Parts: sequence; C-alpha cells; structure tokens
Amino acid sequence: MIKTVEWTEEGVRMLDQRLLPTEEKYLMLRSYEEVAEAIKQMVVRGAPAIGVSAAMGLALGASQSVGTSVADLEFDFDYMCEVMGATRPTAVNLFWAIERMRDALRRAKASSEDVVEVKNLLVAEAQKIFEDDIKANRSLGRFGGELIADGSTVLTHCNAGALATAGDYGTALGVVRGARDAGKRIAVIADETRPFLQGARLTAWELQQDEIPVTLITDNMAGHVMKQGKVDAVVVGADRIAANGDTANKIGTYMVAVLAQRHDIPFYVAAPISTVDLNCPSGEEIPIEERDTREITHVREQQLAPDGIEVHNPAFDVTPHDLIAAIITDKGVARPPYSESLRRLFEV
Repeated sequence: MIKTVEWTEEGVRMLDQRLLPTEEKYLMLRSYEEVAEAIKQMVVRGAPAIGVSAAMGLALGASQSVGTSVADLEFDFDYMCEVMGATRPTAVNLFWAIERMRDALRRAKASSEDVVEVKNLLVAEAQKIFEDDIKANRSLGRFGGELIADGSTVLTHCNAGALATAGDYGTALGVVRGARDAGKRIAVIADETRPFLQGARLTAWELQQDEIPVTLITDNMAGHVMKQGKVDAVVVGADRIAANGDTANKIGTYMVAVLAQRHDIPFYVAAPISTVDLNCPSGEEIPIEERDTREITHVREQQLAPDGIEVHNPAFDVTPHDLIAAIITDKGVARPPYSESLRRLFEV
C-alpha cells in the first residue's frame, strides 16, 4: 500500500511527491504550519489527500496548543483553520475536512470540558477521515470497475491514484484497480499532464508499481490516440464537482473531454462524495487557483522559456456536465441530469 500521508506520534509523515519517481522520500511534519506549507507547495496533492492532510495538520496543531482550557483551544483552532483554508482554493475536500474537524471540536466541547480529552477526540477524528477515505475509494473502485469492459484501454489525465488520496486505491486509478480486481484485463494510457507532470511522474510510477500496463504520452497526443481507436474510455479525478455536474480537475481535462466527445468515447469522472459541492450551483462559481509562473518556465531547475515572458498558469479547468457520461462516487454512479442524481447520492 502506498502511504501518501499518515499520523504518527512524532507528527504527520508525508511522501514528498515532488521528488517522484526518481526519489522516494518521506518528510516528518511537526507542526500544523509545516503541514499547511506542504499542501501549498504540493508535497501532497490531489483533493482527497489534501483533505486528509489538512485534518491531520489541524489535529497536530490542536494537540500542540498551549491553551489550558477548551475555550483557549477553540480560539487557536479557528486561526489554524484559516491558515489551512488558504493553501489550495479549488479542492473542496480541503474545506470539507476543515468543516468536519470544526464539527468534531463542537461535539467534543459539548461533551467534555477537559482540554486533553478534546484534543484526543480531534486526533481520533483526523484518523477516522483517513480511514473513511480509503474505504470510500475502495467502494468507488468497485462501482467504477463495473463500467469498464474487459480488455479496455483507459486514458487518464493528471494523477488520481493512491498518491492523490490517503493511499491504497485512488479515484480514477481506483476505477482501473476495481476493474482489474474484478478479473478484467485493463491497460492505461497516461497523459504527461503539464506543467507539473503528475501523469509522467506519478501515474506512470504508480501503475508500474502495481504491474498494470501503462503507456505514457504527451498531452497533445491524446486526440491522435483517440482517432486511432486506442482509447476505450477516459477516467479522470476531480477537485470539485458542482451541483449541476460541472467538474474542476487538473488543467487540460476540458480539452480531453472535448476530444472524447468528438470520438464517441465515454468520459467518466471519479471522486468521493466529499468532492461534490452542492452549495456550488455550477462550474462558473468554482475558484481556479493560479500557480507560480516558474512551473511553466522551468522543469525543476532547467529553464525552458526566455526571461521576462508573460505566463498564465491556471492549475485547473472546468469540464461542463454535458461532456461527462457518468460521475462515479463511493455512494454509487450518477448520470445526467446531475442536479438530480448527485443530490440523491447524498441520501444513500
């Protein structure tokens, strides 16, 4: 099992995904500030993994609070939540996890005035969020695996595997693993996913570790391989799914969805129900993170572009719901109209 992030007695242990695939290094983060910075700097990435990491960071910060009363802890915790919430604006799992930790504090406060007990309850809640994520992705994988035919080749964009979650299964790659575990023969074509190269560095590495056949292509080859009949389905993850099914995912996903529609290839989104934001009516309301220009002008330390060039670096784009064949969640599979089917899944 790939351990993306885990709680330890020393702090939050996190796989530094910036160094993969050439170096497998784990960092020990000993404060909530360090966890927040790790999220911001993409040591960890992927909406579910960001949510789990944020919960653990908040639990770590709470456990280290020097306040002597629950009221003191609550004051400190509010500030920690603000810091954590400022790290990655697009991934709704971040805010879902923060709110779940706030709810845990409210419940703990109502049942105990012992600050140590309240801190322990917050740590337990963070660990439960971790466990719930693994269970959710296993469930999602089973639902999604049923949609993939034996002998299929699946195209993916970005990394939505174990590395993008608490570990083990993943979302988009969870669908691939679910199909494999059902006895189906599955192969993957992975977009490299510029500019951060999550497909080249992470998806390819994960699938090799799992001995699932994978072929790496550049982003601008996707249409070509579809036209050649080499793709049977597209499966991607999500950072936020609006109430109408519009989906924010790594930049370039919209382009892949348009190509899939042109070639009559089903385009599936795979994400836990926590990624669905019913308070967000459509993709128009999803905030799009703008990242450092250096991610485009350089690959690690190698400069590719001329000095002083203007750069636009949105980290995500929004795929309209009418390009999506189905949204696969841990509660079941939603199909159009998503404004109805997604809401029903919250009742499961």
